[in-house]
Amino acid sequence: MNGPLVPFREIVLKVHSRCDLACDHCYIYEHADQSWRTRPKAISDQAISWTALRLAEHAKTHALPSVSVILHGGEPLLAGPARLRRVCEELTAALAPVTDLDLRIHTNGLQLSPRYLDLFDEYGVKVGISLDGDRTANDRHRRFADGRSSHPLVLKAVELLHQERYRHLDLGLLCTIDVANDPVAVYDALLALAPPRIDFLLPHATWEEPPPRPDGSPTAYAEWILAVFDRWNDRGRPVPVRLFESVLSTLNGGPSLTESLGLAPTDLVVVETDGTLEQVDSLKSAYEGAAATGFDVFRHSLDDVAAHPGVRVRQLGLAGVAESCRRCPVVRSCGGGLYTHRYRAGSGFANPSVYCADLEALVRGVEDRTASATAAPAVADPGALVAEQHDLTRVLLAELHSELDGRGGEPWAEAWELAGTVERHSDGLDEVLAHPYTRTWLLDCLDALRAGRPGAAGPAGELARYVAAAAVRGRVDVPVRIAHRGGALHLPTLGTVEAAGPVEVRATGDGFLLRAAGGAERRVGRLDEEGAGWRPVRRGAHGAALDDLDPHRDRFAVPATGRLAPGEAAEWSGRLDRAWALLGDAVPEQAGEAAGSLTTLTPVTGTEPVVGRHGYGALGLPVAAGGDREFAAALLRGFRRAKLRALLDVTDLYALDGAWQHPAPWQETPVPVSALLAGAYERAGLSAYEEGHADHAEKALDLLENAAELTVSGKLLVAGVRKELCRSRDRSVTPSRG
Repeated sequence: MNGPLVPFREIVLKVHSRCDLACDHCYIYEHADQSWRTRPKAISDQAISWTALRLAEHAKTHALPSVSVILHGGEPLLAGPARLRRVCEELTAALAPVTDLDLRIHTNGLQLSPRYLDLFDEYGVKVGISLDGDRTANDRHRRFADGRSSHPLVLKAVELLHQERYRHLDLGLLCTIDVANDPVAVYDALLALAPPRIDFLLPHATWEEPPPRPDGSPTAYAEWILAVFDRWNDRGRPVPVRLFESVLSTLNGGPSLTESLGLAPTDLVVVETDGTLEQVDSLKSAYEGAAATGFDVFRHSLDDVAAHPGVRVRQLGLAGVAESCRRCPVVRSCGGGLYTHRYRAGSGFANPSVYCADLEALVRGVEDRTASATAAPAVADPGALVAEQHDLTRVLLAELHSELDGRGGEPWAEAWELAGTVERHSDGLDEVLAHPYTRTWLLDCLDALRAGRPGAAGPAGELARYVAAAAVRGRVDVPVRIAHRGGALHLPTLGTVEAAGPVEVRATGDGFLLRAAGGAERRVGRLDEEGAGWRPVRRGAHGAALDDLDPHRDRFAVPATGRLAPGEAAEWSGRLDRAWALLGDAVPEQAGEAAGSLTTLTPVTGTEPVVGRHGYGALGLPVAAGGDREFAAALLRGFRRAKLRALLDVTDLYALDGAWQHPAPWQETPVPVSALLAGAYERAGLSAYEEGHADHAEKALDLLENAAELTVSGKLLVAGVRKELCRSRDRSVTPSRG
């Protein structure tokens, strides 16, 4: 199989192969693979040493920042304190020089005692305990061989672990689901123990040995889990529940947080008590030898296991699930289900999960319950989008300050302090930070610093220009020194003034005073009047800046023009006024939002409106774009492109872009979801202004509604565009003319 090896970051180390309980749902002792019978009870010194060596070798080869080792069984505490100490000592000694070691143990808790916990405290071993709920639920499966209940002893173990000196070792509780149990009673019983985390696990099953469904419902497990979700959600989510957090994460474009869901590649390997290297333990539920690799720690590296076909197939992501799963809208969240649960004799693992209907119902159920609360407000609220964009610029400024870490020297420190002064006395700094080309400067500075380019701290010195512009806008009378070089000094949002060498800028009423290092002064009395070496940023009738001066404006896909001559500027401004009037008549809602959002329009070459690497509000508009109606259409297209780009800056509308290719109604070749969404969004906006867009937009929206890539926010956007398109169909479309 193609692609690089995925290194193992998690090792399950079997330290003991027997158990002191006789749980009838145990995949090790009760399912198809009975290889435990042939293995030594406790792991040998030799197997421990070689495991530590192989893991350290693997971590070093792949430069892993950390690895997790989970001590497992059987029941791992049966190995005894001395054997467990040997394991901890060997692993710590081998891995400490190479990487961070995260040691954990999963136990039924029956043998837990201060002797063990003192050892775990010494080596930082976190403890997870298996418990299936209240006594009735737990006793359904977790009993001793003679039928006695294990529940009281498990509660004692939890109580011991919660003592102040051991609480930091607590990983939480693992609960295997049985739909015969009351879901709310199970959850409440677990929550009453105040665990730091709860994990709910589906019982291991395959198509050959399907899970019990007492009432015959194909979604019985989803219904059980959703009942717990409702209780958890209604009570304010008092404890993390990995299953729920994983679904919520993937619905919003994030990663899966558990192996049983999502499309992330497997990065886990098992070491048995005899040193045998195996695939994930749950495969023992499928058939005898399903987890086998033929490798062991004595003769083989972990890279050998990582290259095993059985491991590789579980690292293929979307390509590794069944064909029907690849077309399913929820596959990005469910991931086709746990690999083991897909097994069917004759077709192996190339099937949907035996829990397929449950997983789909679970994902859709969680989405239905949470979409309105988890979708980004910016998708439905233009004001929230502007606010989040402004917050993003402020975050970038703070990141630049942190990244410089003193490298900006006295000029940066002085400008940073003055920025605080200006902010305390006016809104000028807010206005300058809202300027879309401020974002461009910040991103350029951060890129240079993070790439370690020579002189990377130099561009950050421009902060003084932004502070000076903010002081002038806010009429805050503070002197701002600017270490300027060259013949023209640009004050963002205001204009460009002739200046040579370092200068000081000071606000004066409606203008500012520029003082050169030698004492020469130049006064700009009015910011909107050109003359005496001052070229202001022009503004149109709708208040937008017609910015052909800012040095950071030229980050569009096509070059920006130079400064327009007065006649050219007047003509361009007039065309803009007429375009706004046309849009106000045809699409008043969009025109109103666009006029309030597009704060900075820059003339560019070419024939198409362009959105560049700028903050929300910047748009590059072609100087030549046909007649007035064509120019208005370009303005509207540009607004739609700028808004979609701004939304993508502050929220995930889709994930795994490019994993699927979709037919595009407007062209022959398929496109990724990003292009399909962009095309639908733009055409839906244009449909109320020009003919010929509505049908394509509607077909694209039909495809998007079943796209697995869309997040909750993306689906909300598509639903909003659908409503917008319906409204536009109800209006008559103005005939196009030149």
